[in-house]
Amino acid sequence: MNFSFAHPLVLLLLVLPVLLCVWEWTRRGADVVLPFDHAPVRRGKYLGRFLAMMNLLPAMLLAVAILVLAGPQRLSTAEREKELTNIQFVLDVSGSMTAQFGDGSRYDAAMGAIHQFIDYRKGDAYGLTIFGNEVLHWVPITKDTSAIKLATPFLRPERMPDYFGGTQIGKALGECQKVLASRPEGDRMIILVTDGMSADLYGGGALELASSLRKDKIVVYIIQTAEGEMPDEMHTVANITGGAVFASGDPVSLATVFKHIDKMQAARLKPPTRDFSDFFMPVAVAGLGLGGLHLLALCGMRYTPW
Repeated sequence: MNFSFAHPLVLLLLVLPVLLCVWEWTRRGADVVLPFDHAPVRRGKYLGRFLAMMNLLPAMLLAVAILVLAGPQRLSTAEREKELTNIQFVLDVSGSMTAQFGDGSRYDAAMGAIHQFIDYRKGDAYGLTIFGNEVLHWVPITKDTSAIKLATPFLRPERMPDYFGGTQIGKALGECQKVLASRPEGDRMIILVTDGMSADLYGGGALELASSLRKDKIVVYIIQTAEGEMPDEMHTVANITGGAVFASGDPVSLATVFKHIDKMQAARLKPPTRDFSDFFMPVAVAGLGLGGLHLLALCGMRYTPW
């Protein structure tokens, strides 16, 4: 049954309006003697029944009030909700990101692609980390993406201090791992955008970092915005964590890479849940209708003692 009441015992009170209706329909009021001289008087049987029905309206309104107190509800099927994915953008803001890339710089293309990715993949939580030789978590992981979009003019590489001039990818990934590992729910993903390589991944550093990231169930996607082959250490980090490495030669292909990542890391949906929700609409409509009829009855469609 798809319809029920939150407080079914309250329905026992419906016996009161039923008894009132029976009493109102069967009772015989006091006769009023009217003087008619030599005039035929019709009994008015149908009019009497109509007026009796009007007198039942207060009892019916009482029944509606009892139904409201009982809390009508119906079984509803909730829409399938999207499972949350925590996505940390890790953006290289070293000096080389100012190099020409299409109509702008590598940095401009990277931020533009990030904005597009956020727009067509809604419902996830995003964070933004910038790095060079140092790491700065600019936007904490949040579903409010406006901060990331507004950050573009403030994070330009040419505005960064000197200690952001280098590239330490391993250090940046390690700091982002700490952020994502603290998230209590949802999948974890890092999207790294860089045009370089860093020495802190050499000598087994990439394998050690990748193993640690995999242990925390963090998937890493790496996007290169420069020409040439990506070093093996970058492939090691991506492959072990379940991600991939992409090379992008222009802004159009960069946007395509982000769409490809979206398909590879498809959003998962939670199974639909069925639960009871309030369903006062039919009871409220019935109450309004009966109340309106009762007001009309008070204007003349009722018994009078004269």
